[in-house]
Amino acid sequence: MKTTEQYGEREDRALALWVKLARAYATFNKATVRDIRQYGLTQPQFGTIECLGHLGSMTIGELSRKMLVSGGNMTCVVDNLEKEGLVRRRHSEQDRRSVMVELTDKGEQLFKDIFPQHAACVTDLVSSLSEKEQNTLSQLLKKLGSSITE
Repeated sequence: MKTTEQYGEREDRALALWVKLARAYATFNKATVRDIRQYGLTQPQFGTIECLGHLGSMTIGELSRKMLVSGGNMTCVVDNLEKEGLVRRRHSEQDRRSVMVELTDKGEQLFKDIFPQHAACVTDLVSSLSEKEQNTLSQLLKKLGSSITE
């Protein structure tokens, strides 16, 4: 008997899906991390640069929510990127109590240099799926993720 054939039809199907999703994520994540490391960045650092590069300046709290990490962890990531001269903090013009994080010129150039290469890597990773399959999977994953409350 397989371990996923003992809890009932609905449960077995859900567990099998979970295993496939977890394995696919782990494999996909490992490949993207390998790509990111070649740029001398950690995954959270890359994600922060990508987020700021696409969306513009935002508070650490906003970055934390976008990246699904704690504020303390994001502060550490921003501190390290600031030491490298890739981001800077500045007070918000609308609310001087808010501190905004933004890319420096060096950070903006790094984003422009590396993101197209990373996008090509991700495109290659999903190339085993047709365009229609990619769209369908994307919609299904969004539906699944949106249906789960924290």
